[in-house]
Amino acid sequence: MKTISQVMTRDPRALAPSDSVRRAAQLMEELGVGALPVCEGERLVGIVTDRDIAVRGVAQGLAGPDAILSEIMTREIKWCLENAPIDDVLDTMSTYQIRRMPVVDRQHHLVGIVSLGDLATKVGDGHVARSLSEISESQEEHRAGMLPVAGKGKAKSGDGAAASRRGA
Repeated sequence: MKTISQVMTRDPRALAPSDSVRRAAQLMEELGVGALPVCEGERLVGIVTDRDIAVRGVAQGLAGPDAILSEIMTREIKWCLENAPIDDVLDTMSTYQIRRMPVVDRQHHLVGIVSLGDLATKVGDGHVARSLSEISESQEEHRAGMLPVAGKGKAKSGDGAAASRRGA
């Protein structure tokens, strides 16, 4: 049975809790990713996603010019050990609707990150397809409950807002 160490991306870029939210967004843009591990030294302490920046940072007013990652990062994260069987990691990702998962060694030092894309391209079995489908269906159900964004002109396909602006 294959382990995560065989398919993960090794030595991912990571940020510190004291790094700025702006730095995280710039690094995400530079690397073309939507999530970055947050470490104190080599030890994984959280993750910051583009969604953390938008929802916790901007929407809650925490992403000012001096905002730091410790204010918005996700601290309670799911992670796996580098020797974890791929099927176990897929089950966890599916259950918790996770698209990316940090990979650590026994000392909880970050050694990699695995995404559904990594698994789909490097494993490509039915379990990966089912997991991706389950996560995507759940995301679609969530988006289906969104209402169009109020604003100028018609809302474009894919535009949405979590709350109605009627009566505002």
